[in-house]
Amino acid sequence: MSSKATVLNPRTTKYEFLGPPGAFFVSFTVPIVTYALYFGCSEASGGCPPTAALTLATLQDRVAAAVGDVNWWKSLWDNEAALLYLGWYAFCVAAWAILPGDWVEGTTLRNGKKLQYKINAFSTFLLAMGIVSGLIYRDGPQAFTFIYEKWVGLITASLVMSFVQATLCYIASFRSGSLLALGGNSGNFLYDWFIGRELNPSIGSFDIKTFNELRPGLILWVLIDISMVCEQAVRRGGFHNVTDSMWLVLAFQTWYVMDGLYNEPALFTTMDVTTDGFGFMLSVGDLTWVPFTYSLQARYLAFNHVELGLYGTLGVIATNLLGYYIFRTANGEKNDFRNGKNPKNLKFMNTKRGTKLLISGWWGLCQHPNYLGDLTMALAWCLPTGFSTPITYFYPAYFLVLLVHRQMRDDEACEEKYGEDWKKYKKLVPSKIFPGIY
Repeated sequence: MSSKATVLNPRTTKYEFLGPPGAFFVSFTVPIVTYALYFGCSEASGGCPPTAALTLATLQDRVAAAVGDVNWWKSLWDNEAALLYLGWYAFCVAAWAILPGDWVEGTTLRNGKKLQYKINAFSTFLLAMGIVSGLIYRDGPQAFTFIYEKWVGLITASLVMSFVQATLCYIASFRSGSLLALGGNSGNFLYDWFIGRELNPSIGSFDIKTFNELRPGLILWVLIDISMVCEQAVRRGGFHNVTDSMWLVLAFQTWYVMDGLYNEPALFTTMDVTTDGFGFMLSVGDLTWVPFTYSLQARYLAFNHVELGLYGTLGVIATNLLGYYIFRTANGEKNDFRNGKNPKNLKFMNTKRGTKLLISGWWGLCQHPNYLGDLTMALAWCLPTGFSTPITYFYPAYFLVLLVHRQMRDDEACEEKYGEDWKKYKKLVPSKIFPGIY
Protein backbone atom coordinates (compact mmCIF):
# COMPACT_ATOMS: atom_id res chain seq x y z
CA MET A 1 0.00 0.00 0.00
CA SER A 2 1.40 3.43 -0.96
CA SER A 3 2.15 6.06 1.69
CA LYS A 4 -0.55 8.28 0.18
CA ALA A 5 -3.14 5.53 0.51
CA THR A 6 -1.99 4.83 4.06
CA VAL A 7 -2.55 8.46 5.04
CA LEU A 8 -6.00 8.48 3.46
CA ASN A 9 -6.94 5.06 4.87
CA PRO A 10 -5.08 4.68 8.19
CA ARG A 11 -5.16 1.39 10.02
CA THR A 12 -7.98 1.08 12.57
CA THR A 13 -6.49 0.81 16.04
CA LYS A 14 -9.61 0.86 18.19
CA TYR A 15 -12.37 -1.75 18.13
CA GLU A 16 -16.09 -1.31 18.75
CA PHE A 17 -18.52 -4.06 19.83
CA LEU A 18 -15.66 -5.62 21.83
CA GLY A 19 -13.74 -6.35 18.64
CA PRO A 20 -13.86 -9.63 16.67
CA PRO A 21 -15.60 -11.62 19.46
CA GLY A 22 -18.35 -9.01 19.59
CA ALA A 23 -18.63 -8.94 15.80
CA PHE A 24 -19.03 -12.71 15.78
CA PHE A 25 -21.57 -12.60 18.59
CA VAL A 26 -23.77 -9.99 16.89
CA SER A 27 -23.49 -11.67 13.47
CA PHE A 28 -24.45 -15.00 15.01
CA THR A 29 -27.24 -13.82 17.30
CA VAL A 30 -29.12 -11.41 15.00
CA PRO A 31 -30.40 -14.24 12.74
CA ILE A 32 -31.16 -16.40 15.80
CA VAL A 33 -33.16 -13.64 17.51
CA THR A 34 -35.04 -12.86 14.30
CA TYR A 35 -36.09 -16.50 13.93
CA ALA A 36 -36.74 -16.81 17.68
CA LEU A 37 -39.21 -13.92 17.63
CA TYR A 38 -41.23 -15.92 15.11
CA PHE A 39 -40.95 -19.39 16.62
CA GLY A 40 -41.42 -18.02 20.13
CA CYS A 41 -44.32 -15.77 19.21
CA SER A 42 -46.44 -17.06 16.36
CA GLU A 43 -49.62 -18.93 15.69
CA ALA A 44 -47.65 -21.85 14.25
CA SER A 45 -45.71 -22.30 17.49
CA GLY A 46 -48.74 -22.14 19.74
CA GLY A 47 -49.20 -18.41 20.24
CA CYS A 48 -47.18 -15.76 22.03
CA PRO A 49 -46.73 -16.79 25.68
CA PRO A 50 -45.51 -14.45 28.39
CA THR A 51 -41.85 -14.75 29.27
CA ALA A 52 -42.72 -16.45 32.58
CA ALA A 53 -44.19 -19.37 30.65
CA LEU A 54 -40.97 -19.87 28.72
CA THR A 55 -39.01 -21.67 31.39
CA LEU A 56 -35.44 -22.75 30.78
CA ALA A 57 -36.55 -26.36 30.48
CA THR A 58 -39.19 -25.43 27.90
CA LEU A 59 -36.67 -23.47 25.86
CA GLN A 60 -34.17 -26.30 26.00
CA ASP A 61 -36.79 -28.78 24.84
CA ARG A 62 -37.84 -26.57 21.93
CA VAL A 63 -34.28 -25.88 20.81
CA ALA A 64 -33.28 -29.53 21.11
CA ALA A 65 -36.31 -30.62 19.11
CA ALA A 66 -35.57 -28.10 16.36
CA VAL A 67 -31.84 -28.80 16.08
CA GLY A 68 -32.43 -32.52 15.83
CA ASP A 69 -35.20 -32.26 13.23
CA VAL A 70 -33.93 -32.24 9.63
CA ASN A 71 -37.33 -31.19 8.34
CA TRP A 72 -37.25 -28.14 10.62
CA TRP A 73 -34.00 -26.99 9.06
CA LYS A 74 -35.41 -27.56 5.60
CA SER A 75 -38.45 -25.45 6.49
CA LEU A 76 -36.23 -22.39 6.87
CA TRP A 77 -35.74 -22.27 3.10
CA ASP A 78 -38.59 -21.60 0.67
CA ASN A 79 -37.91 -21.29 -3.07
CA GLU A 80 -41.00 -19.18 -3.69
CA ALA A 81 -40.18 -16.88 -0.80
CA ALA A 82 -36.62 -16.46 -2.09
CA LEU A 83 -37.89 -15.51 -5.55
CA LEU A 84 -40.41 -13.11 -4.03
CA TYR A 85 -37.71 -11.39 -2.00
CA LEU A 86 -35.32 -11.22 -4.93
CA GLY A 87 -38.12 -9.76 -7.06
CA TRP A 88 -38.86 -7.16 -4.39
CA TYR A 89 -35.22 -6.09 -4.20
CA ALA A 90 -35.03 -5.91 -8.00
CA PHE A 91 -38.17 -3.76 -8.02
CA CYS A 92 -36.55 -1.31 -5.61
CA VAL A 93 -33.40 -1.10 -7.75
CA ALA A 94 -35.45 -0.58 -10.91
CA ALA A 95 -37.52 2.12 -9.22
CA TRP A 96 -34.34 3.90 -8.11
CA ALA A 97 -33.05 3.85 -11.69
CA ILE A 98 -36.28 4.70 -13.55
CA LEU A 99 -38.23 7.06 -11.32
CA PRO A 100 -37.25 10.73 -11.54
CA GLY A 101 -35.49 12.32 -8.59
CA ASP A 102 -33.22 15.20 -7.67
CA TRP A 103 -29.52 14.62 -7.16
CA VAL A 104 -28.10 16.11 -3.98
CA GLU A 105 -24.58 16.36 -2.59
CA GLY A 106 -23.52 14.56 0.55
CA THR A 107 -20.98 15.81 3.07
CA THR A 108 -17.34 16.39 2.11
CA LEU A 109 -15.35 13.16 2.41
CA ARG A 110 -11.76 12.79 3.64
CA ASN A 111 -10.53 12.79 0.05
CA GLY A 112 -12.20 16.16 -0.53
CA LYS A 113 -14.94 14.74 -2.75
CA LYS A 114 -18.71 14.89 -2.36
CA LEU A 115 -20.92 12.03 -3.49
CA GLN A 116 -24.14 12.60 -5.40
CA TYR A 117 -27.28 10.85 -4.17
CA LYS A 118 -30.53 10.37 -6.07
CA ILE A 119 -33.61 11.34 -4.07
CA ASN A 120 -36.62 9.19 -4.98
CA ALA A 121 -37.23 6.88 -2.01
CA PHE A 122 -40.63 8.46 -1.32
CA SER A 123 -41.78 8.04 -4.93
CA THR A 124 -40.60 4.40 -4.78
CA PHE A 125 -42.81 3.98 -1.72
CA LEU A 126 -45.80 5.56 -3.49
CA LEU A 127 -45.33 3.30 -6.51
CA ALA A 128 -45.16 0.19 -4.30
CA MET A 129 -48.25 1.31 -2.36
CA GLY A 130 -50.13 1.96 -5.58
CA ILE A 131 -49.39 -1.51 -6.93
CA VAL A 132 -50.30 -3.23 -3.66
CA SER A 133 -53.48 -1.19 -3.24
CA GLY A 134 -54.54 -2.05 -6.79
CA LEU A 135 -53.90 -5.75 -6.16
CA ILE A 136 -55.95 -5.75 -2.96
CA TYR A 137 -58.76 -3.70 -4.52
CA ARG A 138 -59.00 -6.10 -7.46
CA ASP A 139 -58.57 -9.45 -5.72
CA GLY A 140 -59.46 -8.75 -2.08
CA PRO A 141 -57.37 -9.00 1.10
CA GLN A 142 -56.58 -12.69 0.54
CA ALA A 143 -54.38 -11.65 -2.40
CA PHE A 144 -51.80 -10.10 -0.05
CA THR A 145 -51.58 -12.52 2.85
CA PHE A 146 -48.62 -14.42 1.37
CA ILE A 147 -46.11 -12.46 3.49
CA TYR A 148 -47.74 -13.84 6.63
CA GLU A 149 -47.73 -17.33 5.14
CA LYS A 150 -44.12 -17.26 3.90
CA TRP A 151 -42.61 -15.39 6.82
CA VAL A 152 -39.75 -17.77 7.65
CA GLY A 153 -38.71 -18.19 4.02
CA LEU A 154 -38.61 -14.43 3.53
CA ILE A 155 -36.41 -14.02 6.62
CA THR A 156 -33.97 -16.60 5.25
CA ALA A 157 -33.89 -14.92 1.83
CA SER A 158 -33.15 -11.53 3.39
CA LEU A 159 -30.36 -13.06 5.50
CA VAL A 160 -28.77 -14.61 2.42
CA MET A 161 -28.97 -11.25 0.63
CA SER A 162 -27.39 -9.53 3.65
CA PHE A 163 -24.53 -12.04 3.81
CA VAL A 164 -23.84 -11.91 0.07
CA GLN A 165 -23.82 -8.10 -0.04
CA ALA A 166 -21.55 -7.77 2.99
CA THR A 167 -19.11 -10.33 1.55
CA LEU A 168 -19.00 -8.83 -1.94
CA CYS A 169 -18.56 -5.31 -0.56
CA TYR A 170 -15.72 -6.53 1.66
CA ILE A 171 -13.96 -8.14 -1.32
CA ALA A 172 -14.52 -5.06 -3.50
CA SER A 173 -13.03 -2.79 -0.82
CA PHE A 174 -9.54 -4.04 -1.74
CA ARG A 175 -9.64 -2.48 -5.19
CA SER A 176 -7.33 0.44 -5.80
CA GLY A 177 -8.66 3.86 -4.84
CA SER A 178 -11.29 2.70 -2.33
CA LEU A 179 -12.05 5.12 0.50
CA LEU A 180 -12.22 3.02 3.64
CA ALA A 181 -14.16 3.65 6.82
CA LEU A 182 -11.85 4.81 9.61
CA GLY A 183 -13.35 2.16 11.89
CA GLY A 184 -13.30 -0.73 9.40
CA ASN A 185 -9.65 -1.10 8.40
CA SER A 186 -8.34 -3.19 11.30
CA GLY A 187 -6.91 -5.99 9.19
CA ASN A 188 -9.07 -8.55 10.98
CA PHE A 189 -11.28 -10.20 8.37
CA LEU A 190 -14.28 -10.95 10.60
CA TYR A 191 -14.38 -7.55 12.25
CA ASP A 192 -13.92 -5.56 9.02
CA TRP A 193 -16.51 -7.72 7.22
CA PHE A 194 -18.97 -7.03 10.05
CA ILE A 195 -18.36 -3.34 10.66
CA GLY A 196 -17.83 -2.45 7.00
CA ARG A 197 -14.45 -1.86 5.39
CA GLU A 198 -15.37 0.53 2.58
CA LEU A 199 -17.12 3.77 3.48
CA ASN A 200 -19.30 4.11 0.38
CA PRO A 201 -19.39 0.95 -1.76
CA SER A 202 -21.13 1.71 -5.03
CA ILE A 203 -21.75 0.53 -8.57
CA GLY A 204 -21.38 3.65 -10.67
CA SER A 205 -23.74 6.24 -9.20
CA PHE A 206 -25.68 3.56 -7.31
CA ASP A 207 -24.67 3.92 -3.65
CA ILE A 208 -25.35 0.57 -1.97
CA LYS A 209 -25.36 1.80 1.62
CA THR A 210 -27.84 4.67 1.32
CA PHE A 211 -30.04 2.61 -1.00
CA ASN A 212 -30.36 -0.16 1.57
CA GLU A 213 -30.92 2.28 4.43
CA LEU A 214 -34.24 3.55 3.08
CA ARG A 215 -35.69 1.36 0.38
CA PRO A 216 -35.83 -2.46 0.50
CA GLY A 217 -36.22 -2.94 4.25
CA LEU A 218 -38.04 0.20 5.30
CA ILE A 219 -40.71 0.03 2.61
CA LEU A 220 -41.03 -3.72 3.11
CA TRP A 221 -41.82 -3.01 6.77
CA VAL A 222 -45.00 -1.19 5.70
CA LEU A 223 -45.90 -3.88 3.17
CA ILE A 224 -45.56 -6.48 5.92
CA ASP A 225 -47.94 -4.48 8.12
CA ILE A 226 -50.43 -4.28 5.26
CA SER A 227 -50.17 -8.03 4.75
CA MET A 228 -50.94 -8.53 8.46
CA VAL A 229 -54.01 -6.29 8.12
CA CYS A 230 -55.11 -8.40 5.16
CA GLU A 231 -54.59 -11.61 7.16
CA GLN A 232 -56.75 -10.31 9.97
CA ALA A 233 -59.37 -9.03 7.50
CA VAL A 234 -59.67 -12.48 5.92
CA ARG A 235 -60.18 -14.06 9.33
CA ARG A 236 -62.70 -11.48 10.53
CA GLY A 237 -64.78 -11.18 7.37
CA GLY A 238 -63.46 -7.99 5.80
CA PHE A 239 -61.60 -4.75 6.42
CA HIS A 240 -64.57 -3.27 8.29
CA ASN A 241 -63.96 -5.82 11.05
CA VAL A 242 -60.22 -5.19 11.43
CA THR A 243 -59.45 -4.23 15.03
CA ASP A 244 -58.67 -0.70 16.16
CA SER A 245 -55.33 -1.93 17.51
CA MET A 246 -54.25 -3.19 14.09
CA TRP A 247 -55.24 0.06 12.36
CA LEU A 248 -53.24 2.03 14.92
CA VAL A 249 -50.09 -0.03 14.41
CA LEU A 250 -50.41 0.30 10.64
CA ALA A 251 -51.02 4.05 10.86
CA PHE A 252 -48.18 4.77 13.29
CA GLN A 253 -45.54 2.72 11.55
CA THR A 254 -46.56 3.82 8.05
CA TRP A 255 -46.37 7.46 9.10
CA TYR A 256 -42.93 6.88 10.63
CA VAL A 257 -41.64 5.28 7.43
CA MET A 258 -43.20 7.93 5.21
CA ASP A 259 -41.63 10.66 7.30
CA GLY A 260 -38.19 9.08 6.95
CA LEU A 261 -38.58 8.56 3.19
CA TYR A 262 -39.93 12.06 2.59
CA ASN A 263 -37.00 13.55 4.50
CA GLU A 264 -34.48 11.40 2.64
CA PRO A 265 -31.78 14.13 2.41
CA ALA A 266 -31.48 14.13 6.22
CA LEU A 267 -30.01 10.62 5.95
CA PHE A 268 -26.81 11.88 4.38
CA THR A 269 -25.61 13.63 7.56
CA THR A 270 -26.14 10.61 9.86
CA MET A 271 -23.31 8.58 11.39
CA ASP A 272 -24.30 5.53 9.33
CA VAL A 273 -23.51 7.42 6.12
CA THR A 274 -20.68 9.77 7.10
CA THR A 275 -18.70 7.48 9.42
CA ASP A 276 -19.63 3.79 9.23
CA GLY A 277 -18.62 1.47 6.46
CA PHE A 278 -21.07 -0.91 4.83
CA GLY A 279 -20.68 -4.42 6.20
CA PHE A 280 -22.85 -7.15 7.65
CA MET A 281 -23.88 -4.92 10.57
CA LEU A 282 -25.70 -2.50 8.28
CA SER A 283 -26.78 -4.96 5.59
CA VAL A 284 -28.49 -7.36 8.02
CA GLY A 285 -29.89 -4.43 10.00
CA ASP A 286 -31.41 -2.82 6.92
CA LEU A 287 -32.62 -5.91 5.08
CA THR A 288 -33.58 -8.34 7.85
CA TRP A 289 -33.76 -6.73 11.28
CA VAL A 290 -35.86 -3.67 10.42
CA PRO A 291 -38.68 -5.26 8.40
CA PHE A 292 -38.96 -8.58 10.25
CA THR A 293 -38.55 -7.50 13.87
CA TYR A 294 -40.07 -4.01 13.78
CA SER A 295 -43.30 -5.50 12.40
CA LEU A 296 -43.70 -7.91 15.33
CA GLN A 297 -46.72 -6.03 16.72
CA ALA A 298 -48.66 -6.25 13.45
CA ARG A 299 -47.82 -9.95 13.05
CA TYR A 300 -48.97 -10.63 16.62
CA LEU A 301 -52.25 -8.81 16.03
CA ALA A 302 -52.87 -10.81 12.85
CA PHE A 303 -53.65 -13.88 14.97
CA ASN A 304 -54.37 -12.28 18.37
CA HIS A 305 -57.14 -9.75 17.89
CA VAL A 306 -57.01 -7.02 20.54
CA GLU A 307 -59.84 -4.47 20.85
CA LEU A 308 -58.78 -1.25 22.61
CA GLY A 309 -62.03 0.69 22.72
CA LEU A 310 -62.40 4.46 22.56
CA TYR A 311 -60.35 5.48 25.59
CA GLY A 312 -57.60 2.98 24.94
CA THR A 313 -57.35 4.17 21.35
CA LEU A 314 -57.17 7.83 22.39
CA GLY A 315 -54.50 7.07 24.99
CA VAL A 316 -52.30 5.25 22.48
CA ILE A 317 -52.76 8.02 19.90
CA ALA A 318 -51.80 10.66 22.47
CA THR A 319 -48.63 8.73 23.38
CA ASN A 320 -47.59 8.43 19.75
CA LEU A 321 -48.33 12.09 18.98
CA LEU A 322 -46.26 13.15 21.98
CA GLY A 323 -43.32 11.10 20.77
CA TYR A 324 -43.64 12.38 17.22
CA TYR A 325 -43.90 15.98 18.43
CA ILE A 326 -40.70 15.65 20.47
CA PHE A 327 -38.90 13.87 17.62
CA ARG A 328 -39.90 16.27 14.89
CA THR A 329 -39.59 19.58 16.79
CA ALA A 330 -36.20 18.56 18.23
CA ASN A 331 -34.88 17.68 14.78
CA GLY A 332 -36.42 20.89 13.44
CA GLU A 333 -34.51 22.96 15.99
CA LYS A 334 -31.26 21.21 15.09
CA ASN A 335 -31.74 21.49 11.33
CA ASP A 336 -32.68 25.17 11.53
CA PHE A 337 -29.62 25.89 13.65
CA ARG A 338 -27.31 24.02 11.28
CA ASN A 339 -28.68 26.06 8.38
CA GLY A 340 -28.02 29.36 10.12
CA LYS A 341 -31.56 29.89 11.41
CA ASN A 342 -32.67 30.35 15.00
CA PRO A 343 -36.38 31.31 15.00
CA LYS A 344 -36.82 30.38 18.68
CA ASN A 345 -33.75 32.39 19.79
CA LEU A 346 -32.23 29.30 21.37
CA LYS A 347 -29.13 29.66 23.52
CA PHE A 348 -25.87 28.14 22.38
CA MET A 349 -22.22 27.90 23.34
CA ASN A 350 -19.28 28.62 21.06
CA THR A 351 -16.46 26.11 20.69
CA LYS A 352 -12.79 26.54 19.85
CA ARG A 353 -13.48 24.78 16.55
CA GLY A 354 -15.63 27.73 15.56
CA THR A 355 -18.86 25.74 15.73
CA LYS A 356 -21.80 26.18 18.09
CA LEU A 357 -23.68 23.77 20.35
CA LEU A 358 -27.31 24.26 21.36
CA ILE A 359 -27.93 24.44 25.11
CA SER A 360 -31.61 25.39 25.27
CA GLY A 361 -34.93 24.26 23.81
CA TRP A 362 -35.23 20.51 23.46
CA TRP A 363 -31.43 20.30 23.21
CA GLY A 364 -31.11 21.98 26.57
CA LEU A 365 -33.25 19.31 28.26
CA CYS A 366 -30.99 16.48 27.15
CA GLN A 367 -28.26 15.73 24.64
CA HIS A 368 -30.48 13.54 22.45
CA PRO A 369 -34.13 14.65 22.65
CA ASN A 370 -34.76 13.04 19.25
CA TYR A 371 -33.96 9.67 20.86
CA LEU A 372 -36.50 10.44 23.60
CA GLY A 373 -39.17 11.05 20.96
CA ASP A 374 -38.20 7.90 19.09
CA LEU A 375 -38.50 5.78 22.23
CA THR A 376 -41.88 7.28 23.11
CA MET A 377 -43.19 6.39 19.66
CA ALA A 378 -41.71 2.90 19.98
CA LEU A 379 -43.72 2.39 23.17
CA ALA A 380 -46.90 3.63 21.45
CA TRP A 381 -46.46 1.04 18.69
CA CYS A 382 -46.48 -1.75 21.28
CA LEU A 383 -49.34 -0.56 23.50
CA PRO A 384 -52.02 -1.73 21.00
CA THR A 385 -50.94 -5.34 21.64
CA GLY A 386 -52.05 -5.09 25.28
CA PHE A 387 -50.20 -6.58 28.22
CA SER A 388 -50.75 -10.32 27.95
CA THR A 389 -47.14 -10.86 26.87
CA PRO A 390 -43.95 -8.81 27.12
CA ILE A 391 -42.60 -10.29 23.90
CA THR A 392 -44.40 -7.70 21.78
CA TYR A 393 -42.47 -5.04 23.69
CA PHE A 394 -39.18 -6.37 22.38
CA TYR A 395 -38.74 -3.45 19.99
CA PRO A 396 -38.56 -0.57 22.53
CA ALA A 397 -36.34 -2.70 24.80
CA TYR A 398 -33.93 -3.39 21.96
CA PHE A 399 -34.23 0.17 20.68
CA LEU A 400 -33.25 1.54 24.08
CA VAL A 401 -30.06 -0.55 24.07
CA LEU A 402 -29.31 0.55 20.50
CA LEU A 403 -29.78 4.25 21.24
CA VAL A 404 -27.76 4.13 24.45
CA HIS A 405 -24.93 2.48 22.51
CA ARG A 406 -25.25 5.09 19.77
CA GLN A 407 -25.24 7.86 22.39
CA MET A 408 -22.03 6.44 23.88
CA ARG A 409 -20.40 6.35 20.43
CA ASP A 410 -21.49 9.92 19.79
CA ASP A 411 -20.20 11.06 23.18
CA GLU A 412 -16.81 9.52 22.47
CA ALA A 413 -16.63 11.08 19.01
CA CYS A 414 -17.65 14.52 20.29
CA GLU A 415 -15.13 14.42 23.12
CA GLU A 416 -12.40 13.72 20.59
CA LYS A 417 -13.75 16.45 18.32
CA TYR A 418 -14.39 19.23 20.84
CA GLY A 419 -12.03 18.37 23.71
CA GLU A 420 -12.52 20.58 26.77
CA ASP A 421 -15.49 22.29 25.15
CA TRP A 422 -17.38 18.99 25.22
CA LYS A 423 -16.77 18.59 28.93
CA LYS A 424 -18.10 22.12 29.44
CA TYR A 425 -21.14 21.30 27.30
CA LYS A 426 -21.92 18.17 29.35
CA LYS A 427 -22.00 20.27 32.50
CA LEU A 428 -24.53 22.60 30.87
CA VAL A 429 -26.60 19.70 29.46
CA PRO A 430 -25.93 16.72 31.77
CA SER A 431 -28.86 14.49 30.77
CA LYS A 432 -28.19 12.19 27.84
CA ILE A 433 -31.61 10.90 26.76
CA PHE A 434 -34.07 11.04 29.69
CA PRO A 435 -34.08 14.48 31.39
CA GLY A 436 -33.08 14.16 35.04
CA ILE A 437 -32.77 10.36 34.80
CA TYR A 438 -30.07 9.45 32.26
